[in-house]
Amino acid sequence: MRRSRPSKRCSPNWTMHPTFRHEQYLRPSQVECAIRQVIDVQLENAPLRVLDTTTGLLCDREAQISAFKMRTEYKELLSSTTTRSDFDLHTKRIEEVVRRDLQYAMLSHRWEGKEPLLHHIQGKSVYDSELDLVGGMTKLRSFCKTAHDAGYNWAWSDTCCIDKNINVELQESVNSMFVWYRHSALTIVYLSDVPPSSKSGALAKSAWITRGWTVQEFIAPKVILFYQNNWTLYLDDRTPNHKESISIMQELKVATRIDRSAVAAFHPSMDGAREKLHWASTRDTTRQEDIAYSLFGIFGVRLPVDYGEKQDKALGRLLQEIVARSGDITGLDWVGKSSDFNSCLPASITAYEAPPFKLPSLPEDKIQSSVSSLRQMVAVDSASNLYTQLRKMKAPRFATQRLHLPCIAFNVREVRRVPSTAPETEFKYRVKADGLRSLDITTDQILVQFWPARPTEQNFVLVRPWDRSLLELPDFVEPSDLVESSDFGHDTESEEDYWTAPSSPSHDWSADYPVKQDAFDLKSRALRLLARLGQPFSAFLLAQQLSGEYKRVASDRDIIVQVNDVVSVGDLMDIRTVEIL
Repeated sequence: MRRSRPSKRCSPNWTMHPTFRHEQYLRPSQVECAIRQVIDVQLENAPLRVLDTTTGLLCDREAQISAFKMRTEYKELLSSTTTRSDFDLHTKRIEEVVRRDLQYAMLSHRWEGKEPLLHHIQGKSVYDSELDLVGGMTKLRSFCKTAHDAGYNWAWSDTCCIDKNINVELQESVNSMFVWYRHSALTIVYLSDVPPSSKSGALAKSAWITRGWTVQEFIAPKVILFYQNNWTLYLDDRTPNHKESISIMQELKVATRIDRSAVAAFHPSMDGAREKLHWASTRDTTRQEDIAYSLFGIFGVRLPVDYGEKQDKALGRLLQEIVARSGDITGLDWVGKSSDFNSCLPASITAYEAPPFKLPSLPEDKIQSSVSSLRQMVAVDSASNLYTQLRKMKAPRFATQRLHLPCIAFNVREVRRVPSTAPETEFKYRVKADGLRSLDITTDQILVQFWPARPTEQNFVLVRPWDRSLLELPDFVEPSDLVESSDFGHDTESEEDYWTAPSSPSHDWSADYPVKQDAFDLKSRALRLLARLGQPFSAFLLAQQLSGEYKRVASDRDIIVQVNDVVSVGDLMDIRTVEIL
C-alpha cells in the first residue's frame, strides 16, 4: 500500500501572490499546502488503514485525508486570512486541528475463533446489520464505539485493518506495529475473559497475558485503558491512563515479570536483550514465527517477514541482528536445545524462561583483599600483559549464521560419561579442563569420550564469553588521565576521539582507548581483573568440527565453572575469537 505523498504544488518557500504583496497575505493554495504537509507528518507514524468510528468504513490514507477535508475545521483553516507575520501562529493552529482529527485508538486483544477480516468489511460499514453473522463483529463494533465515545475519529484493529494478501503491506505492518502503538492517542485493551465487577487479580489470570503480541501492545503505548468483557473499565478504575494506576501496574508487574518503569517509559533498544527475551519466553502465538516478529519493535529492528520459516529461523535471524548491530551477547545465556540456525542460539523462546543468570558480584572489600594478595604472588607485568591483550579483543560479530565470539578458552582434556538419574534421552558427562575444577554437564547430545590414556582427534573447549566491563574502563576517558598528550600530537581531542560505540560488526574495540595508560592505573586494573577472573563464571562447552569451526553443546542447565588457582590461571587461558556454527 502506497503512503500518501504531499502535493507537488507544496513548497517550503511561501512566495506571496503579486496582488497581496502589500498586505503580505498567503494564497489559499499555500495554506492548503501547509495543511497537507502537517497531515503527512501526522500520518508518518500512523497505520496504513483505519476505521472511521463515525461511519464504520475502512479507510486508507487518502480516504482519511478526504474525510478530514470535508470537516468544518478544515474549511475554516483554509478560508482564514493569514498574513506572513502571523503564519507561525497559524501553523500551530493547523497542527492542533490536524492532530486532534487524525489521532487514533488501537485495539489490543486476543484472537478468538473467527474474527472479521479485511475482505468482510471492505466497502461496508462495521455497523451494518448485514455483518451481524461475521464472527467477532460485536467486539469490533464495541471497540469502534468506545473509541468514538472517547473522542477519536479513527480506530485500528489487527483483524481487519491489514491486507495480509499483499506482502508489501504485511511486511510494513509487522515492522511498524510497535511504532503505531507508540503513537496512538489511546490503546484499548479488551479482556474478553474478565467479567464485570471482577476483583483485582482477574487481569493476571486473563489469556490476554499469555499472548505474544500483547507484550509490545502494552509496553509501546503512552496511554492505555483496560476494559472488561462488557466494555466497562477494569476495576472501575477511572484513571485517565491505566499506566498511572498503581494497582493495575502492580498486577501487571507480577503477572508479566516486567518492571513498572519499563512499562511506563519504554524505549526500543538492543540493550539488555536477555531480559526482554525473558518477557516473551512464556507467551504463545498462533503462527510460531510471530513470537520473534512480535519482538522486532521492542528491539528497534526491521527485518523481512517470512511466514513458513519456523520459529527456529525467525528467532535466529532476530538474535543474529541484535549481536551484529549492538554487540550484546546476553541473548546467548539460555538453557535447552540448540537452534539449527546457529548452535549458540536456542531453538525456542522458552529457553529464556528462567530469569537471566547472575552470579554474586565480588564485594569491593574482597577485591581489595585479593589484589593485596595477588601483588605478592603474581608478576605484575604478566597481569598487565593479560589486561592489555583482553583490552584489544574485538567486538563479537554475527553474520550469515556464523558467530565470531571473543572469549577466554580453556582446553578440555577429559570427557567421561558418568551414571545419572536423568531421563534416558539425556546424558551426564564429567568434564575436566586445564586450569578449571572438574564439573558435570547434562546434555541430550552424545559426546565423544576421551581422557589422556584414550585421546581423540576432536577438540573440546570450555569458553568464557568475553565481557568488556571487567576491564573497568569508563565510558569516556579523559586524555590527561591515560596518555601523554604528545603521543597523539593534539591535546584538544573531544571525548568522541576516545570512545566509540560498537555500531558495526567489524568495530575494533581495541581502538576505543589509547594504548598508553598510566602505569600504576594499568597495573591496578590488571590485578583487579585477575581477581574477578578467579570467580565462578558461566561458560559454554564447544566441540570442534572437522572444518575447524565449533558448535555449542547445549545443556539443560547453566554451566558454572570455577578456576583452580587464580595465580596460575593466566598461563592456562587462551584468549581468542572462536567461530561458531
